[in-house]
Amino acid sequence: MLTMSSSLTVKFSGIDFSKYSSHINEFVNEFSSRANKSGQFLNWVNLPSEQLKRVDEIYSLASKLKSATGASRLSILGIGGSKHTVEHMLSINGLNVNRTDIEFYSDIDSSSFSRFLYRLGNDVTSSNYLIASKSGSTFETKDGMLRIWDMLIEAYKSQGKSEEEAKSLANKHFIAVTDGNSEKSELRRTSDANGWLGKLYIHDDVGGRFSAFDDHALFALAYAGMSKEDMITMLKAAQSVSSESLSSEWDSNIALQEGIFWADAKSKGIDASVHQYMGAIFENTVYWHAQMQNESVKDTLKQVAKVPDAMHHSAEAHFNPDNKLVFALTVPSDNGVCRENSDSYIDALSKSYSVTGSFFLETVETKGMGLTPESAGRLTQLRAFATVYQEIVTRIMNGQSFPEVLDSVLQPHVEFYKKNLKGGVVVPGRISH
Repeated sequence: MLTMSSSLTVKFSGIDFSKYSSHINEFVNEFSSRANKSGQFLNWVNLPSEQLKRVDEIYSLASKLKSATGASRLSILGIGGSKHTVEHMLSINGLNVNRTDIEFYSDIDSSSFSRFLYRLGNDVTSSNYLIASKSGSTFETKDGMLRIWDMLIEAYKSQGKSEEEAKSLANKHFIAVTDGNSEKSELRRTSDANGWLGKLYIHDDVGGRFSAFDDHALFALAYAGMSKEDMITMLKAAQSVSSESLSSEWDSNIALQEGIFWADAKSKGIDASVHQYMGAIFENTVYWHAQMQNESVKDTLKQVAKVPDAMHHSAEAHFNPDNKLVFALTVPSDNGVCRENSDSYIDALSKSYSVTGSFFLETVETKGMGLTPESAGRLTQLRAFATVYQEIVTRIMNGQSFPEVLDSVLQPHVEFYKKNLKGGVVVPGRISH
């Protein structure tokens, strides 16, 4: 079975979709009844169309931040969805190749902090800083922010600036992406109190792993040089996926098909599954997709990896007939000098996976060193929809009742370690000497 769009095609094998055909309206109606409703954490469904209204503002803020300090580099401090979505978006759009415009810091240990500073030439004034946290009190992010803030002040004081002047100059390096309500966000209060530039938001009811079109990602793309025209094309393509994914038109609803694919494997008792991405374009996509699996499907058995890097060590297990697996392979269309060998490689993997288990091949259109803006938008929104559809399909086919809010958009268990973290053993942002 081959399903196509203008920039993304999916070819399935080894799965019988017919037993699901009479339930298509149920699947779609369940999703539609929740989409964009307050408290359902599905506001990402129409987020691309909402962000189209803010493109000019986001590009203006990126330009103003560069002008305020003269620093061309942006360092992003955030964890989870505040980092992985941005890494993914930069990578698939071919904007992270040199790694000179955008840096990331999301660690908590001294060696990692030293490595980050080294990449800045041990000069914190050489970078601006985007601080991303919905609550504004994320331990890891706040720790890094306070260290850098302190170092910026000291760096300007060493240039002969007064304490007040140094603090003023340090504040010009920061922009916050957080909740719009200062009562909810400590970071918003910090930004307002210190006169940080502008207002960037993490929108309500948009979980971190679903936030690839939220302000932190779009701001980073604008800062890294994505054209405004390409961003608009990407957002429109993503919104078109939302329309298709809430439609009962089977042939165009790729997200539902992929959701059924993964749910079908689980129903057959296949716990382990594999989704591989081919090529450097997707080096950071695998981290984002793994986060999606761990937090939404809550599946620790799914393997998400980049090939061909992963093939030499995973092939033995994948093609061992004692292991029951299902497979997916996402590949860039290749029209360049490597096309002949690339196509042969994809064909070999496709044939092997098809014999071993159920399989789908997903092919996305490329442009230069990344995907086309259209395929970048479509692929990203497709992942979010397919993930949620997996839960909906499973519940309906098993006759299970639905919770008030879908499990796939919540993450209640992450609070387990946070409760221990708040036990007074450590202090967020403490500067060790």
